[in-house]
Amino acid sequence: MGILNLLNDFHNEENGLQWRGTFEQYLDMIKQNPSIAQTAHARIYNMIMSSGVEEVNGSKKYKFFSDTMFGLDDAIERLVEDYFHSSARRLDVRKRVLLLMGPVSGGKSTIVHLLKRGMEQYTRTDDGAVYAIEGCPMHEDPLHLIPDRLRPHFEEEYGIKIEGNLCPMCRFRLREEWRGEIRNVPVKRVLFSEDDRVGIGTFSPSDPKSQDISELTGSIDFSTIAEYGSESDPRAYRFDGELNKANRGLMEFQEMLKCDEKFLWNLLSLTQEGNFKAGRFALISADELVVAHTNETEYKSFINNKKNEALHSRIIVMPIPYNLKVSEEVRIYEKLVAQSDLKSVHIAPHALRAAAMFSVLTRLKESKNQGLDLVTKMRLYDGEEMENFGASDLRELKNEFAEEGMSGIDPRYVINRISSALIKNEMTCINPLNVLRALKDGLDTHPSITLDEKEHFMNLIGIARREYDEIAKKEVQKAFVYSFEESAKTLLNNYLDNVEAFCHGKRLTDPITDEEVDPDEMLMRSIEEQIGISENAKKAFREEILIRLSSYARKGRRFEYDSHDRLREAIEKKLFADLKDVVKITTSTKTPDEQQLKKVNEVTARLMDEHSYCPHCSNELLKYTGSLLNR
Repeated sequence: MGILNLLNDFHNEENGLQWRGTFEQYLDMIKQNPSIAQTAHARIYNMIMSSGVEEVNGSKKYKFFSDTMFGLDDAIERLVEDYFHSSARRLDVRKRVLLLMGPVSGGKSTIVHLLKRGMEQYTRTDDGAVYAIEGCPMHEDPLHLIPDRLRPHFEEEYGIKIEGNLCPMCRFRLREEWRGEIRNVPVKRVLFSEDDRVGIGTFSPSDPKSQDISELTGSIDFSTIAEYGSESDPRAYRFDGELNKANRGLMEFQEMLKCDEKFLWNLLSLTQEGNFKAGRFALISADELVVAHTNETEYKSFINNKKNEALHSRIIVMPIPYNLKVSEEVRIYEKLVAQSDLKSVHIAPHALRAAAMFSVLTRLKESKNQGLDLVTKMRLYDGEEMENFGASDLRELKNEFAEEGMSGIDPRYVINRISSALIKNEMTCINPLNVLRALKDGLDTHPSITLDEKEHFMNLIGIARREYDEIAKKEVQKAFVYSFEESAKTLLNNYLDNVEAFCHGKRLTDPITDEEVDPDEMLMRSIEEQIGISENAKKAFREEILIRLSSYARKGRRFEYDSHDRLREAIEKKLFADLKDVVKITTSTKTPDEQQLKKVNEVTARLMDEHSYCPHCSNELLKYTGSLLNR
C-alpha cells in the first residue's frame, strides 16, 4: 500500500475519533459507561493494565514496559502496584509527586517517555476516551459543571464522585456565553498529545534568574488589559502553563530537584488538594499525575536541606536501579545498537554478553556470604541454577544491599565505547575481545571515576575476560564434537546406568554379549575426576545423583545432562578432555595439513551456521582458542 493511501487511512481514522455533543448527551454516555469519567491516575493505571500482565517466576511482568525496559521487573512492579494501582483507587498516595530516583541512563526518562506515548495512544481507544468542555484551555472535565449542592444527588444516581471545580474561563463562559444552561454546554472528545499540549506537559528547569513561574501556571495577556479592563478577567489571562495543559493527564517535571524553590511550592497545593494558584484567581482545580526524575546525589542533597521538609511528605520516591541481569543487559545493548548506525556492523556472538558481564559486575556488591563470589552472584541473579543456592538464598541476596544497582557502569558508556572502537579501527565485525579492550581503554578518560574505582573496574574486566575464555573454549570444542548434545546424552545415560547399578549393588547386562558385568568403575571415575571427586567422596556423589534422578522421576520430569550443575560440568569436561589435543593442534597450527584444514573448514561452517559467526570472527575465535589451549 502506497504512502498516499496510508495517509488517507490515517486522516479517516483521526476524523473517526472526533465527537461533539452537549453536556446532556455526555451524561447519557457516562450513564452507559461510567469508566469514561475516570481520574488521571486511574486512566494511566488502566492504560498499563490494558497491555496485559504475565506471571514469571513469581513476579509480575507488565507487557506495557516489557518490550522496552529490561531487567527492571521488580522496580516496575513496585511502581505499578505501590503507586499507580493505589492512586487509581483514590488512596492518599495519589496526592503525592511521583519521583523516580536512580543513576544516569538507568531508565527513568524512558519510563516517563513510555507513559506519555502510551497516554497519547490510549486516549485514541474506546476505553481511554477523554471528553472535555469545548474551548476550555485546560480540557476541563464536563462534570465540573454540576453545582456543589447537586453533587451528592449525582453521585447517588451515577455512582461517580466529582472532584474539582470549573476553571475561571469556563465559569465566566457558563455565566456570560451559555447563560447558565448547563445541559447545553458543548462537550468534545480530546486526544492527548504532547506536541499539541493537550493532556501532557513537560517542565524543564533552566536559569533560575530568567525562568518564570508563568511557565507552570500561565500568565497575564497584557495586550488585552485595555479591552477587558482587569487582570482578574479570565479573558485577559493565558491558561497555557504546563500545569494547565497537563490537566486530565500527566506532567513531567524533568530534574525536579534542580528547580528553584518557588517552582516546587506550587506542587504542595496541587498534589495535596488538587489545585494550584495562578494570577488573580481563586485556586484552580487540576487532575494530573506529576512525575519527576532525578539522580541519587540530587535527592540526598534535597533531603538534607531542612527548608524542603514540607515537600518531603508530598513525594513518593521510587528507586529505579540499573539492571542486574546479564541476559537483560544484552537486550538493552541490542536495543541501543538497533537505534544507532552500528546496524551495518556484524557483532560477533558473546560480544555484547562480555560487555554485559562487565557492566553487571560493576553494579554488584560483594556479599557477606564467604562462599559467594561476584561471578556466582551474577549467575544467580541471571536465573542460573547453582548448587547449594536456592530461591530463599536469592531473596536474601537481593535484600542484603538496598542500594545495589544504584551505581556502576551505565549502558550508554558501553555503546559509546563500542562505537569508538568501530570508528577508530574501521571494523566491519567486532568481537568480545574488541569490546573488552574498548571498555578498558575508555576508563582512562572516564570523567567521573576515581583511581580506586578504575583499578576495581580493571579487575572486573579481567574477570569478564576469563568468563569469556571459558565460553570461547566450550563453543569451539562443541563445534569440534559432532552432534555434541547427542554425545553428552549418550555419556550421561552410560554414567547413570552404572551409578544406579553401583548404588543398588547390582550388575549390568552387556548389550552385545548379554553377559552380566560389574558397573564400569573406570568410566564413572573418568567423569568424576573431571570435577575433583576423590575416591573417598565418589559414593556420596553417586548417591546424590541417584536422589536427584529419583526426584525428577517422581515429578514427571526428564533428567538431562544439564539437570545437575556439577555433573553437567563433569560430562562437558570429559568430552572436551578427550578432544582437547585435537582442538589444540588443529587451531594453533600455522600450516595445517589437508586433514586439519578440512576439519577447520567444517568447524568454521558449523560456527557460522549454528551460532551466527561471520568468516572473520569465526577465524579470530579459532585462533584465540588455540592460544588459550596452548597456555
